[in-house]
Amino acid sequence: MKKIYLKVLACMALMPTVVMAQNTDSSVKPFTPASSFRTWSVGVHGGLLTPSVFFGKNDYSQWKSDVGYGIFVKKQILPVFGIKADFLRGGLKGDNSKELGSGAPINNPFSSFKTDLVWSGSLAGELTIANINWLNRKSVVQPYISAGAGLMAYNTTVIENGNEAEFSPGRDIQELFFPVGAGLKFNISPSMSLNLGYTANFVDADNIDGFNQGPQADKFSYAHAALEFSLGGRSKPQLSTYNPVSAMQYDYMAANQSLSDKVDAATAKNAEQLSQIAQYKDQLAKLLADEDKDGVSDYFDKCLGTPVDTKIDGSGCPLPMAKNVTTIITEEDKRIVKEAIRNLEFDFGKTTIREKSFPSLDRVADLLVQKNFSLKLAGHTDNVGSDQANLKLSKDRAESVKQYLVGKGANPSRVEATGYGESQPISSNKTEKGRQMNRRVEFTLF
Repeated sequence: MKKIYLKVLACMALMPTVVMAQNTDSSVKPFTPASSFRTWSVGVHGGLLTPSVFFGKNDYSQWKSDVGYGIFVKKQILPVFGIKADFLRGGLKGDNSKELGSGAPINNPFSSFKTDLVWSGSLAGELTIANINWLNRKSVVQPYISAGAGLMAYNTTVIENGNEAEFSPGRDIQELFFPVGAGLKFNISPSMSLNLGYTANFVDADNIDGFNQGPQADKFSYAHAALEFSLGGRSKPQLSTYNPVSAMQYDYMAANQSLSDKVDAATAKNAEQLSQIAQYKDQLAKLLADEDKDGVSDYFDKCLGTPVDTKIDGSGCPLPMAKNVTTIITEEDKRIVKEAIRNLEFDFGKTTIREKSFPSLDRVADLLVQKNFSLKLAGHTDNVGSDQANLKLSKDRAESVKQYLVGKGANPSRVEATGYGESQPISSNKTEKGRQMNRRVEFTLF
């Protein structure tokens, strides 16, 4: 038996030179159904059959090893448990050429035996003890244990006084047996593994070695190596090598990394937005800057450094000294103002001047610039809404007209904007036409 162990150890010593690590496939999410995995596999095995196990009494003083071989089919139910149908045949032999250590006589009339294991079939449950990860997530070795039951057929020949005789002439003996085993599974590739195992088989009789001395039943062992091939598409991982704990950790790490990437992206976007806001603030500060306090932003001021209390025009430049010139308002001037009043329109409930009013307002601005007229703008509303809201709206609309004229070059100091709300109607507020007439801005040249 020591020879068998030496052979098995030698095989295991050579394994690191040929075994490749199999990644635990973490692309499959936790709690994925078994249909996402390969669960069927087939295999071939070969090894040494011996009419002895680690413990128990033998009927012969010297057992010998013989060849055994077979095939199996396995269905993986869970990552840690599968059911295997195993078929085995081979030979068993032993003799009494060795003296017992105690010096007691051998209680066996036969000098040797040879058993031909014609066939055996068993069904066993195989339990994976652990996935040993030697290189990060790579599952290199999977220890397993198994136990089951089966039926076998054999015939035995014994030698007595140099004569050969069959234990059961003319027929094969069929008996129950119970295999119990352990081994190591080495994952060579996604579809193939190398299994090294040892199985102790307990026969439900004492006939397999041709000598029935009762009450202890016969036993035999099978030390073997097997190649196992997974069935199904290579895109699916094996259920037997799937590690749910590793998959859950991988899934958590992937989710954490995704969240971290989103946080980094959001942080970068916020930083970019903050940078843009800072730029807008700088631009706004430049637009609001008015170093000479003349009421015209430095950005638009064409005459920076104007002395305080100097009268300026819309571009921030000092107005020419007034001359004692009598200003005459002509009929044409009045017509231009009336046309501007007639064409002036605002967006409903707002201070925004509609575009159709621009041409007539432009002519009023030219008139103010060319003749240096003063202009009073008086805003009025109808009685719809509160007094306070109407007063504010009338004032804001007058101011809106003023800002437009100043933007066209009119002297801001010569344009006065006042709001009167609904206090000075020119028509009845009981009709729509009357209310429309009351919503107005009056222009007064002087």
